[in-house]
Amino acid sequence: MAKPSHREKILTEGLRVVHERGFGGASVRDIVEAAGVPQGSFTNHFVSKEAFCLEILDRYFEDVRGTIERTLRNDSLPPLKRLRAYVDAQIKYLNRIGWRNGCLVGNFSAEASDHSELIRKRLVEIYEELRQAVAYCLKAAVKLGELPRKTDCDELAGFLIASLQGAILQSKTERSAVPTERYKHLIFSTLLR
Repeated sequence: MAKPSHREKILTEGLRVVHERGFGGASVRDIVEAAGVPQGSFTNHFVSKEAFCLEILDRYFEDVRGTIERTLRNDSLPPLKRLRAYVDAQIKYLNRIGWRNGCLVGNFSAEASDHSELIRKRLVEIYEELRQAVAYCLKAAVKLGELPRKTDCDELAGFLIASLQGAILQSKTERSAVPTERYKHLIFSTLLR
């Protein structure tokens, strides 16, 4: 099997480093050290740290897209079960990687969107894609009678995504699943009953 390229090592290890230390906290030196490649390799493959961070954001979001396809857009499951499966998948992922790292999308929203207009615009697109996926699921729930016909699925989807990101950020701060579990409990016991 071929050895992974420096570019691939930088992306893989760099994603991990930036996720752990943050946009501002992870230097190019930290990234190349973690990847075990010379510093010049970074500039050979990426025009800037911003370009690199856009790429790792997209790589991270590809995994999120996989979760969306298995849950929110999985028409073989009842809609509210899909939504629960999506929230459960977020909790499972955060338990696995450690709550202190949070969600890269939320982390970049809090930190990188002030420093990069390109990253800010990409985050807006990501939130819209997330909102559309949740709205798709909610519309199916309305169609099946799981939610009232008068439900504004687009508005509710935006609220659910923003609230989940807030709960994850609070969980990151507290280094505990409690805020995200509370979110899950409240949306299913109260909001989506």
